[in-house]
Amino acid sequence: MVHFGIGVSTAVTAVPETLQLAGQADRSGLDLITVSDHPYHADRLDAYAELGVLLGRTERISGLVSVTNLPTRPASMLARTITSLSALTGGRIVLGMGVGGLWDDIARLGFPKLTPGQAVRAFEEGIRLVKLLGGGGAPVTFDGEFHQVTDLEPAAEEVPPVWTGSVGPKSLAVTGRVADGWMPGHAADWLSERYRTSRPVIDKAAADAGRDPAEIATVYNFPGRITAEPLSRTRADDGRWIGGAPEQWIEELTGAVLEHDAAGFVLFGPGGSTPDRTAAARWAGEIVPAVREAVG
Repeated sequence: MVHFGIGVSTAVTAVPETLQLAGQADRSGLDLITVSDHPYHADRLDAYAELGVLLGRTERISGLVSVTNLPTRPASMLARTITSLSALTGGRIVLGMGVGGLWDDIARLGFPKLTPGQAVRAFEEGIRLVKLLGGGGAPVTFDGEFHQVTDLEPAAEEVPPVWTGSVGPKSLAVTGRVADGWMPGHAADWLSERYRTSRPVIDKAAADAGRDPAEIATVYNFPGRITAEPLSRTRADDGRWIGGAPEQWIEELTGAVLEHDAAGFVLFGPGGSTPDRTAAARWAGEIVPAVREAVG
């Protein structure tokens, strides 16, 4: 399955537009709605509070926090949040996980700063623990370097797929060992140097762990303009996607799936902005159906 989604704002001032866009995305048949997680900013909504409301007001679309700021959300409680949302929505949830990066901001929230090595170890522990805390079974005792639980009963609900936003080689290797999907950082796509150097790290780590690398999906945050008329060029001098008319998007995304094994795309506006209603309508009404048909 190829996933098609849309990224929405977490700004407090954008709540009416966000609610409208989420409803539009759900009615138009998109698969995913995504929000970012920056709880240290007072002008931003808490990601899981926002996602819970959006899922409660929709019927078919799944939700993803892209990506959860793990240092500010203890893994055991994150597992309870995710399995609860899954139970409440009939499984309409994907778990996005991140190492954390803005450590000065994280510290202002009262959480300890970690070194890069510590952050990656905590990231892997967190994913492993979350996966243990769903699907029922025997009580879990986990005595990690950063995460501990004692005789804790897993939720009956299954833990949803875990997608990461890994960037560095050590966190990419974690993705290969324990995650189910990867969203390349900095809106990198299948033609970028970041993808070409990063995906092999994931694949090697997966193979070394006895996993099939093909089972780890690559889903792209993909910003760009959707124009009424074709553009003379759809990529900038540095190779970054600019956008174009629907037929240009269709050609690009179809090629990404068939030639580069892309497993999904989340639409953003230029520069990572929230798409407006017109762009969202063209995305869901023209581009997505044509790509779905072309890739079978």
